[in-house]
Amino acid sequence: MQAVRHFIGGTWADAASGRTYDNRSPWSGEVIGAVAAGDDEDAARAIAAAHTAFGEWSQAAPVRRQTVFLRAADILENRRRSVQEALARETGCGSQFGEIQVDFAVSLLRQAAQLAYRPVGEMLASDVPGTQALAVRRPVGVVGAIAPFNASLTLSGRAIAGPLALGNTVVLKPSEESPYTGGALWAEILQEAGLPAGVLNVVTHAPGEAGVIADAMLDSRHVKRINFTGSTPTGRRLAEKAGTRLKRVVLQLSGQNPMIVAEDADVDYAVDAAAYGAFLHQGQLCMCARRIYVARPVAEEFLAKFAAKVATLPMGDPADPATVVGPVINEWALATLERRVKQAVDAGARILAGGEPQPPCYPATVLVDVPPDTELAESETFGPIVTVEVVESAEEAVAHANRSELGLVASIISRNVPRAMRLAARLEVGIVHVNDQTVNDEPQMPFGGVKDTGWGRFGIGMAAEEFTELQWVSVREQGRAFPF
Repeated sequence: MQAVRHFIGGTWADAASGRTYDNRSPWSGEVIGAVAAGDDEDAARAIAAAHTAFGEWSQAAPVRRQTVFLRAADILENRRRSVQEALARETGCGSQFGEIQVDFAVSLLRQAAQLAYRPVGEMLASDVPGTQALAVRRPVGVVGAIAPFNASLTLSGRAIAGPLALGNTVVLKPSEESPYTGGALWAEILQEAGLPAGVLNVVTHAPGEAGVIADAMLDSRHVKRINFTGSTPTGRRLAEKAGTRLKRVVLQLSGQNPMIVAEDADVDYAVDAAAYGAFLHQGQLCMCARRIYVARPVAEEFLAKFAAKVATLPMGDPADPATVVGPVINEWALATLERRVKQAVDAGARILAGGEPQPPCYPATVLVDVPPDTELAESETFGPIVTVEVVESAEEAVAHANRSELGLVASIISRNVPRAMRLAARLEVGIVHVNDQTVNDEPQMPFGGVKDTGWGRFGIGMAAEEFTELQWVSVREQGRAFPF
């Protein structure tokens, strides 16, 4: 992995200040490259380049935009192995989730290609004789995209593909933890695919300095939309600032996701689903199951089998195909996990599996009897930790699940599908999976949550709703009579 520089106006560039920071592997701690430490000056250059490129790109023929995305999909597919290796080095991503990310990103690009031919408007009925009315969608201009580290390839791709395919230009700010796989890599692929200069720009920054880049996006009159994936506290601050500027944002924020194991569940299947949903990518996914509610008739069997399975999940080097639980992203994240588990145990919780940090990893951990006023119970804990609560029924589980202020995704395991569908309708979340675990996504699906989990929906199918302006156009073939 080479040094990561800004990508502005089709050119690789150092930070205007000349500053860099070290990009370190979460597994080995080794420096894997220097990264440009950008600031508001770099962001302003990127925004200006995107604004300049918008005119031509927004008017490009559909076949031109489609060709870029189809080529990019082929390029990414051909680079699959090296991309997965980069994901492991930079973000601690194991082979299973690395494969998922590449598959998703390739599909995302191919589905984005069809947006170029999406109908751009519709005829509207008018009561004025001789008038034809149309509702026409126009690309908005420059879109600011702010993406996280945890699924760096897919979430950065999701942040840029829809807006670009619809004729917008983009300034992408990847996480400081994934500047290559969440930023520069996308610039490499799309440039090779023929994306014109300035259409995609990437600006990186040092740890703790994300706000400078975000503020530049918020302050610029050229940036018409911002999409952000990250924590609820950060998303709330971003939304507050955007509100004062009347700037629309799409927010996909934290998830405290419930999984419900009903009285009639297949327990062995529920155990396997829960282990996957809670611990894929060492629990560092917004979709991971954080809370498992088990109906009392199957609780004893589920807890015994689940704890036994979790205790055997392999932990270690993400480059090893056998590894399930790799390193968490940094030392701060590891310390947070350790502190929250200790707080819960001190308050009366019991650990059924895991619970002892093994830096740079934290083992897959299961807790029961977690008091409701602890951080584990109230907040999203981004790591391989899940809590289990025994309830009297699946209906009670729904009531418990809805107490959270977060509402991204839930799942229900039950042999009685009609009943599960009725329960799903009562869950206050944006996504429900019946007879599956919580970690699911497809590029065309409307991905997003309710309550404090954000606004709007990601997904190719919803991109036009979020990243175009709707314009009403009326046309008359001849004049009309006016009263004065």
